[in-house]
Amino acid sequence: MLKTILYIALGGAIGSVLRFLTTVVVSKFWASHFPLATFLANIIGCFLIGFCIGILEKNQLTDSHLKWFLVTGFCGGYTTFSAFGLENINLFQNNTGFVAFAYIGLSVILGLFAVWLGLFISK
Repeated sequence: MLKTILYIALGGAIGSVLRFLTTVVVSKFWASHFPLATFLANIIGCFLIGFCIGILEKNQLTDSHLKWFLVTGFCGGYTTFSAFGLENINLFQNNTGFVAFAYIGLSVILGLFAVWLGLFISK
């Protein structure tokens, strides 16, 4: 159990740092009401979780420490749906409901597509 927790913690730390770096890079090139860094992290994270699960299933590694490291740790640390919720509340509070609905719709639709694409490509 401790070994599994360590794999998750290491993956989560790496994912969290890369999530932060995603925000830094996107912020340098994009300034808008649309929260692009979180949007990109969620779509990339959805793709990666689909891809990782597909590869792990293909190689019969679904009970491995690699799954805990990549899926629970890294993808869990990288994706940011809690920030997604907060940002949408802020958009609504700032009377930018159209932007909020666009953000919600695009995140859900493209997120589901990205998971499917990751699974499809990995097989």
